[in-house]
Amino acid sequence: MQTLAGIHPVLEAVRSGQSIDRVVVAKGAGGPRLQEIIELCRERKIPLRFETRDALDRMTHSAVHQGVAAVIAASPYKTIDDVTNGAHMLVVLDGVEDPHNLGAIVRTAHAAGANAVIIPDRRAAPVTETAAKAAAGALAHLPVVKVGNINQTLDRLKKDGFWLYGLDERGTHDYDEVVYNAPTVLVVGAEGHGLHEHTAKRCDVLVRIPMSGAIASLNVSVATGVALFEWKRRAKPQV
Repeated sequence: MQTLAGIHPVLEAVRSGQSIDRVVVAKGAGGPRLQEIIELCRERKIPLRFETRDALDRMTHSAVHQGVAAVIAASPYKTIDDVTNGAHMLVVLDGVEDPHNLGAIVRTAHAAGANAVIIPDRRAAPVTETAAKAAAGALAHLPVVKVGNINQTLDRLKKDGFWLYGLDERGTHDYDEVVYNAPTVLVVGAEGHGLHEHTAKRCDVLVRIPMSGAIASLNVSVATGVALFEWKRRAKPQV
C-alpha cells in the first residue's frame, strides 16, 4: 500500500483510474477541488471516509495533505518490459537520493513527453508520499520502473536500440548542440557526485549544461528539466 497526500496527487490518481483502496477527507475541509475529488469518488464507487485532521496527520506522517489522502492498493512500480515497446524517451536516474528531486523529475519528465523514469532499488529515493507530493499528480500518468541493477538495464536498453546520453558536468558536448538519436535514454547522476564511473562509460555521449555564473552545477531536477525540454524542442514531431 502507498499513501498519497494532497489535493493534486489524489485528484490525478482518481482521474487516472488507479486502483485506490480508499480516500480519506478531513472533516470540515472544503473547496472546489476537494469537492471534485469527493464527487469523483462517489461516481466511481471509491470508498470515501471523513476523519479528523489529526487522523490524516498520522496517516500521512505529518505531510502537507491539504485535507485529503488516498491509499493506493497497487504497487507504484512497473517493469522494464512494460515501458520499452514504442518508447522514444526514457529517463534513468543513477542514484538520486532526495525524494523531492525524484518527484520533481517525474513531473518534468511527464511534461516533456518522456515515457518512463527508471530508478535503482538500492541507494536511491523510492516513490514515497514526499516524492508523490513533489510530482504533483504526474505519478498517475508516468510509469516509474524499479530495477535491480542500473548498468545491466543500460546494457539491455542499448541492445534494444536505445541511444544513451549521460547528463554530467564532465561531459564533452553541450546539451543544446548534440544530436539526439532516437529512441533516447537520458541518464542522470545523483546529487553531488553525478554519474558513477561505470554508468558514464556505458553512455554513447556525455552532455553538459554550460554554466555562466559562479555556481558549478544546477540542482539535479532542474538540470534534468533543461535537458529534457531541449530534447522535446528538437524531437517535436515524435512527442
